Amino acid sequence: MTDAADAAAGEDHVVLLCEDGSPCGLAPRATVHSATTPLHLAFSCHLRRPDGQVLLTRRALGKRTWPGVWTNSFCGHPRQGESFPEAIARHARHELGLEIRDVRSVLPDFRYRAVDASGIVENEVCPVFIATTDGAPAPNPEEVMDLRWVAPEEFTALVDLAPWTLSPWAVEQVPRMRGELTLTRSIHPPGPLPTAAGGS
Repeated sequence: MTDAADAAAGEDHVVLLCEDGSPCGLAPRATVHSATTPLHLAFSCHLRRPDGQVLLTRRALGKRTWPGVWTNSFCGHPRQGESFPEAIARHARHELGLEIRDVRSVLPDFRYRAVDASGIVENEVCPVFIATTDGAPAPNPEEVMDLRWVAPEEFTALVDLAPWTLSPWAVEQVPRMRGELTLTRSIHPPGPLPTAAGGS
């Protein structure tokens, strides 16, 4: 293990990946995102309530990448030796104050690279999961500035009609998982779409 990997192992870190997806080191999470972000391991999670509604969140303005942008429920990075269910449960508690259940993989091979307006790169192998919660979110303001429960049809319509209001990974994920999002139909009619990122 390198000196940098030794240091990363003792703090919040991300798992670096080779092009074939195999682990090849660690890096401190606080420093990994830049204009030359290395390929690393992450996950995305879409939360549903028992009534079928899906949670959208708006990223806090202090986030390093895509601040103020609407996205899926939450994302994160598994630590070395941590399973995806463990990492997902940890982030659900940290970002939203929620306990979750029924974690299920829906896009195990999802990978993307995107560059935000400031030139910061996301470069991730990012398996996608769906989970269920019965609780009411208590968002961490350092992570989430706004949130909304929506019908799955609202989310897919937003991707189709106003993709610029959403994170690039959500825009790529949703068309590939529409059947998963709508397995349980919402009992509530759709309302107005969320405000565009940066809007009032």
